[in-house]
Amino acid sequence: MNAPAATDLPVVVIGAGPVGLAAAAHLIDRGITPLVLEAGPTAAAAVREWAHVRLFSAWGEVTDPAAEKLLAPTGWVKPDAATYPTGGDWAERYLQPLADVLGDQVRLGATVTGVSRAGRDRIVDADRENQPFVVHVAHADGREERLFARAVIDASGTWTTPSPAGGSGLPALGEKAASDRITYRVPDLKDPAVRARYAGRRTAVIGSGASAFTALAYLADLATSNDGTGTHAVWILRRGISGSTFGGGTADQLPARGALGLAAKAAVDDGHADAVTGFRTDAVERDGDGRLVLVGEDGRRLDPVDEVIVLTGFRPDLSFLSEVRLGLDERLQAPTALAPLIDPNQHSCGTVYPHGVNELSHPEKDVYLVGMKSYGRAPTFLAMTGYEQVRSIAAALAGDQEAAERVELTLPETGVCGGAGLFDEPENADRSGGCCAAPATLQIGIGAPAPSGGC
Repeated sequence: MNAPAATDLPVVVIGAGPVGLAAAAHLIDRGITPLVLEAGPTAAAAVREWAHVRLFSAWGEVTDPAAEKLLAPTGWVKPDAATYPTGGDWAERYLQPLADVLGDQVRLGATVTGVSRAGRDRIVDADRENQPFVVHVAHADGREERLFARAVIDASGTWTTPSPAGGSGLPALGEKAASDRITYRVPDLKDPAVRARYAGRRTAVIGSGASAFTALAYLADLATSNDGTGTHAVWILRRGISGSTFGGGTADQLPARGALGLAAKAAVDDGHADAVTGFRTDAVERDGDGRLVLVGEDGRRLDPVDEVIVLTGFRPDLSFLSEVRLGLDERLQAPTALAPLIDPNQHSCGTVYPHGVNELSHPEKDVYLVGMKSYGRAPTFLAMTGYEQVRSIAAALAGDQEAAERVELTLPETGVCGGAGLFDEPENADRSGGCCAAPATLQIGIGAPAPSGGC
């Protein structure tokens, strides 16, 4: 295998979602050629799968400056910065036009199956950093291809790897066998077939983030409609209910996100949902009618439900990166320098500051995980954070270290005190302290756990 010189090669970007496309725009702005590889049949394929969900970030917070610069000559008009797009709006009015501008620098139906150094597996030290990256790609038509790159930016997200219902992080016993009645996405209740699946039924919603809020609000709305009589939700939380359970409310600087939590609270207060606290699912069983019975680690058995919506977060797929040397936190699977900033076990206020190439670097030079994937299992990410990440990385790859280390982003406050990682928090714990004065971590909205909201 004769690998070309790294300096003549493009930077491979994995994923044509919001952050991957922004990475390409920033690379072009720096005079570097990108090659974006997207596994799906269209750009923003994952975003399109939650097209029905409205973001809790406004248009002004989900477009990237370098991308806007690329779009400007095409006559593209930025949507009203104060309005809130759905996932479908985001894809059609911004992400697809951006992919169109990038043209053949975006390849669709191209699944990355492996990344390594040319001629070097992860063991070999000799002359390692002087070798280009080799990227193996499987195409939708069955072809296999080997590409070379000077650097690799993995913006593939976590959408394809949802976390299970099981409280241990493993699927609950019987969870896979019950897959016909379980979904890991916020359902589109405007779709007649999906609506019929939940109308008049009893549905368990497992999770405590923005996606769970969205699902509860959707089901409550269905319950009050003409065709939804008898619809009821059972909200299953692994912790107790505290002052921060429903988010920041009116204290949230992203008002739509605060309203989302209040809508979930209203679903409970109005009797459309019952909350079950301190419940960690251990098994999923079927009763004689085929309905599902959730069994907790403590032996509790809940009343049967017709459907289960699991919104317990996502995790990164690291399988195709097994031959490069990543430095990942053992708990979050996020880059080791970033993990302390986002660890929900430590950050009772969720405080996270903008970060860039220094926090995202690995022992393997010039390979980066960005976007939602960079946060590993931490449930706290916004599109604007990803845009800042790739701006910094593009500057570093261009040799502009000063720009790479400069912070060009200020995040809004969540109004929420309390880390998601607290275990067995008392239901009456006082979470009302004034600890949220710093720029804070933000829930995502690019998937479930949070397509419901943010980005």
